[in-house]
Amino acid sequence: MILEALQYAATNAVTAKEFRPFVRSSVGLWSRAGRCAKAWADHEENCKAFIRDATSGMKQRRTAVVLGSGLLRDVPIEDLARTFDTVVLIDLVHLATVRSWLAAKRLRNVRLISRDLSGFEDAVAGRQPEPFAFMRQVPYLDLAVSANILSQIGVGSQRRLERERHPAPAPLLKMLAQAHLDGLAGLPCKTVLLTDIRYEVSDRDGQVIEDGDLLYGASPPDPKRRWLWPVAPYGELARNSQAVHEVVAV
Repeated sequence: MILEALQYAATNAVTAKEFRPFVRSSVGLWSRAGRCAKAWADHEENCKAFIRDATSGMKQRRTAVVLGSGLLRDVPIEDLARTFDTVVLIDLVHLATVRSWLAAKRLRNVRLISRDLSGFEDAVAGRQPEPFAFMRQVPYLDLAVSANILSQIGVGSQRRLERERHPAPAPLLKMLAQAHLDGLAGLPCKTVLLTDIRYEVSDRDGQVIEDGDLLYGASPPDPKRRWLWPVAPYGELARNSQAVHEVVAV
């Protein structure tokens, strides 16, 4: 708890006011990642390996953008920083520990931007969300990586819609997921999509307690790889249940 409090205070101090409401959830993710490091290791390495493979044959390596950079545990940031002229990390919050780690590694060509990538405000206002419209202004864009952010957009938006008692959240959630997929596909550069698409909660006897579609009916392109990610191993959510997500890499 002490480390979480320190992380929260340090991150809050360097985060713009409009993004401070999201600091707590980012610190919570950081704390869970530490507790589940062993269970998450294969998933994180699969993500990094897929990004490395996807970029191995690229001839132009000017600007790379990572959408949903988060804790950087699933992104080969040192490889990207070494091989691209500029790497831009975009997320709601960049934790103080992430900032200090980047500084310690002297990755001077890495830029941090805080931005809401969900398209939520447009969707609830009845407008077609275009979450990546701003990417048209990124000069010399050669790579865009959506790093395990798509399902988080849905989860976060669903919670917000429920708090606001929205009458029909499901169509909006599908719209947001599809806007992310369409926006990524429409970028004039090489793209990588890493996302969990389904979840299943089961007990120690293998009985499925709960399952669901994390993309709310939106369909990603055919994946080149897929694997299982034990997001919440036994003991994380409950003693006798675990949550496992299916991940695709496109």
